[in-house]
Amino acid sequence: MRTNIFKMCPAMLAFSILIAALVFSPCTPAFAGSILGWGTWVVDSAELAQKNRIAISAGGSHSLALRSDGTIVGWGFNNYGQATPPDGNNYIAISAGRYHSLALRSDGTIVGWGYNSDGQATPPTGNNYIAISAGGLHSLALKSDGTIVGWGANRSGQATPPPENNYIAISAGDWHNLALRSDGTIVAWGYNEYGQCNIPSPNSGFIAISAGYGHSLGLKQDGSIVAWGYNYSGQCNIPSPNSGFIAISAGGSHSLALRSDGSIVGWGRNEYGQATLPTGNFVAISAGWEYSLALRSDGSIVGWGYNGSGQAPPPPENNYIAISAGWSHSLALRSDGSIVGWGDNDYGQATPPAGNNFIAISAGWEYSLALRSDGSIVGWGYNGSGRATPPPGNNYIAISAGWYHSLALRSDGTIVGWGWNYYGQATPPPENNYIAISAGGYHSLALRSDGSIVGWGSNYDLDGNWFGQATPPPGNFVAISAGYRHSLALRSNGSIVGWGFNGSGRATPPPENNYIAISAGGLHSLALRSDGSIVGWGDNWYGQATPPTGNNYIAISAGWLHSLAIIEQPCLYLLAGDLNNDCKVDFYDFALMAANWLIDCNLTPENPACIPK
Repeated sequence: MRTNIFKMCPAMLAFSILIAALVFSPCTPAFAGSILGWGTWVVDSAELAQKNRIAISAGGSHSLALRSDGTIVGWGFNNYGQATPPDGNNYIAISAGRYHSLALRSDGTIVGWGYNSDGQATPPTGNNYIAISAGGLHSLALKSDGTIVGWGANRSGQATPPPENNYIAISAGDWHNLALRSDGTIVAWGYNEYGQCNIPSPNSGFIAISAGYGHSLGLKQDGSIVAWGYNYSGQCNIPSPNSGFIAISAGGSHSLALRSDGSIVGWGRNEYGQATLPTGNFVAISAGWEYSLALRSDGSIVGWGYNGSGQAPPPPENNYIAISAGWSHSLALRSDGSIVGWGDNDYGQATPPAGNNFIAISAGWEYSLALRSDGSIVGWGYNGSGRATPPPGNNYIAISAGWYHSLALRSDGTIVGWGWNYYGQATPPPENNYIAISAGGYHSLALRSDGSIVGWGSNYDLDGNWFGQATPPPGNFVAISAGYRHSLALRSNGSIVGWGFNGSGRATPPPENNYIAISAGGLHSLALRSDGSIVGWGDNWYGQATPPTGNNYIAISAGWLHSLAIIEQPCLYLLAGDLNNDCKVDFYDFALMAANWLIDCNLTPENPACIPK
């Protein structure tokens, strides 16, 4: 029945889409739902809320946590499967490397998974291991006899530990290693360009070690820390007072230390807030490449720093009717007409204005647009070239925020553009027969009422190579979407055509004809099938082109490196307008909505209590 509603409302397919913003037409079916996000993020808000964690490990861009029942959970960057741990409940230690992971079982054996270019995720056999450490492209393990074994990449000798048997702790950095002897001295080996293997004198009295990307940390018995190696971001400058520490962790270019009172100290590179510490009572710390994790005494985890700006994990509500994924922030329109934003907010682009009279949203590059029910437009966020300052007026029916320019469609079928206009992308053609618009990277698209498409702006990349993203093919189309340097269009028969730059196949859609919506992102593309499932293609570094399974999706939006979809909540209905296409909103539309409600919610027209026995 839902498909019938789509067919009764063909204008619904004339979406006004940002690089990826899906904007509903007045004929939108009466569905609302919750949002699912995927793509780049390393701090999963749902995972952090759990309270049965006993160990943590922050890797390159993925995270691991060990549960009290001996199972492992992983999250974050997972293009090599490094965040998908094996099954089992007999694990006692974990270690996340750059792109691979290790776990130690209670029987003394090791399992590895993730990126395995040099065999770093293929541990040696044996059951006498007591500690593990995953580095850049290599790994280390400590045996019960005090010896160390290494495997994986060995270009700088990092996988060849010294032949001694008095070691009690190990730490694998990106290209170098540290090992702690039972007498409190440290030995280092591997890549040493920054002096990260040159242990300062006196080399004695150490009780803990941590090797980062290009620097090293050592904790002494008296609670002080010694740091050496690469110090470009001050990651070796221990803050004062240098005392009272009980644990250390060296990350990519920042450092963490845990004090005996449960507080954390951070220093070094802080571009993403990775060295800006939370308050609370903590028992363990782990510094990743550009983010950090800490374990509370109650078993919950706190994460901070680089999170792909947090643009993918959406707020947990189920009353959303439209979504828009921008460069590094996201917007969602609630059924009550209010807007919520999340992700990167350097310019306030994820902080929408108050009010509940909005009917459409579009997230661009560090700025946002929203269309009010009175036909006026509001903009916020970064305003370079005036991209976030829409023109006055209240006769607008659609909006689209691109990279540096914006478009709006008037009720009379004309288009207005504003913002950066170097390639003419903000200067639409002077016609009045347009029904949909889409602003991309440096080009724009518009759909005419006769189903043809017009494009304007740049047809080239920044190096002058011609890709033709602003030169649409002939034909009869029902929806358009302009990406960064590629474009998509949906035909009336449900098939998709793509053109422009085709890196990773982003402009080559799958050959099917059951699609009802499209979204061209920065480097990838999405399409929604008539059965409610999603397909993705193009660049997939962060999994942004690998949509979740299922067939209960009603909207999609592809951003730069992340994607969003609305999950249908079939029992939450809103009377959205003229559902039976008779040009009136009346009781018959309400009846059609009620009929779909009965079907989708698996309800029967009878009240069982009233049926005669």
